[in-house]
Amino acid sequence: MEKVQVVLDTNVLVAALRSKRGAASLLIRGLLQGQWQLNVSNPLLLEYEDVLKRTEMNDFVPGDEVDEFIDALSSVATNHRIFFLWRLMVRDQGDAFVFELAVKAGVDYLVTFNTKDFPLASQFGVKLVTPREFLEAVGELP
Repeated sequence: MEKVQVVLDTNVLVAALRSKRGAASLLIRGLLQGQWQLNVSNPLLLEYEDVLKRTEMNDFVPGDEVDEFIDALSSVATNHRIFFLWRLMVRDQGDAFVFELAVKAGVDYLVTFNTKDFPLASQFGVKLVTPREFLEAVGELP
């Protein structure tokens, strides 16, 4: 059986690092253990790094641990190159490359807390879910 393919919006990583008990943290642990297949792109990895190294995140994760965390995610992820731009398909232009990656990778789920930012995702076969909804869909939560 093929692994469920996912893309994680940056806000999911922020939530996972801010609360070790939440659904986002459980999702990350599952990805690192190989339960599902994470898909990334270089722009997304750079955004992960930028956001997680912001001053307001220091209370949750020191900068040097961010590098280790991103390296760990990268080691289990499939990296994709993005060659097309669908900027008009999202509400927040800053999220366009996340959507483009999800479409390019043909993922099953784009996991985000901002589902309203991707209004056309279903037209491309991408299911938008929160971390909790994802875990429920894959049978990890009742």
